[in-house]
Amino acid sequence: MKQKFYDTAVKQEKVVLVGIITPNETEAQEKEYLEELAFLVETAGGETIRSFTQKMKHAERATFVGTGKLEEIKEFVTSEEIDMVVFDDELTPSQVRNIERELQVKVLDRSNLILDIFAGRAQTAQAKAQVELAQLQYLLPRLTRLWTHLERQKGGIGMRGPGESQIETDRRLILNKIDVLKEKLKLIDRQNETQRKNRNQQVRAALVGYTNVGKSTIMNMISKSEVFAENKLFATLDTTVRKVVIENLPFLLSDTVGFIRKLPHHLVECFKSTLDEVREADILIHVVDVSHPNFEDQIRTVNDTLKELGAVDKQMITVFNKIDAYKPIQASPEEHAAQLTLEDFKQSWMAKNNSPAIFISALKKENVDEFRALLYEHVKEIHTARYPYDKLLY
Repeated sequence: MKQKFYDTAVKQEKVVLVGIITPNETEAQEKEYLEELAFLVETAGGETIRSFTQKMKHAERATFVGTGKLEEIKEFVTSEEIDMVVFDDELTPSQVRNIERELQVKVLDRSNLILDIFAGRAQTAQAKAQVELAQLQYLLPRLTRLWTHLERQKGGIGMRGPGESQIETDRRLILNKIDVLKEKLKLIDRQNETQRKNRNQQVRAALVGYTNVGKSTIMNMISKSEVFAENKLFATLDTTVRKVVIENLPFLLSDTVGFIRKLPHHLVECFKSTLDEVREADILIHVVDVSHPNFEDQIRTVNDTLKELGAVDKQMITVFNKIDAYKPIQASPEEHAAQLTLEDFKQSWMAKNNSPAIFISALKKENVDEFRALLYEHVKEIHTARYPYDKLLY
């Protein structure tokens, strides 16, 4: 009998992106936001076919975008056989229900997409529990759309109320699961806290920054270890700690999860225990992708997240990474529209406002020795203050 073979390859989903341009945003900003959303889709395994935008004062309550724009999206989705539509902002349960009913395809918002990526990349028990908790908290107010097939559509005997009772059952199960996950995370956090206390004697530095700026590459370069790194968003979810020695001076270096614009609130809350390494670090190394056209917005996003974590009053070194990919940018009109080169940028207010700063390429190993020397001086300063009699190290 001839054996049959089946193609088990997962079909790449075709995706359409949707965003609105509010009065406090420019078209260029929204374009950049949708490019980031397309990168998220690529990271999740999808393929972005087209983006739609609409200028609005605020999102439409029922369908997020106007009915005319939704009809335009529907025509494209139908003609191109699109599998999924992703919106750049968080949708309410009723908006998702209304849009799905109109488009007849899967509808996700930015938060749901990020949660899906985190779920696929979580490796340790802690990361898996944190992501599952965030997913359940996100799902809880959206249960109604999952049970539309049990709504009272026909009426009559035996057709009353099964949807509502099933929703209540699911809500109870989810709430119980949330309680179990919270207890599990408390236990893991206590274990991690014990580990951190054992490490409290040494100076601790933590790499922070926007996602995909090269933190893991720098971690591998400085600690000579093999932390997973790739050109995708959220390559690192779990905090990695390595012992580093520079000129006989030991310290601990942590690599943490990257931040991103509009990071779902549930995710921030669930990952706060992981980010304790940031709160308890002596030195923060803020890594910036200087080649990114909107790195200033990324800096603000990271600073806002650090403020939310209560980790702003710390020594900070700003590392402008990827200088090998930097392209001269257009300066402001006041500067006679000159091209701002890398050397000009080093002297600009942005670099001075984020001092001490260092410009490197972790990939090409450029200015690595200068970075090590700067980091060594900061570690030595803290070590000297903490152990004034330990002079043999330096």
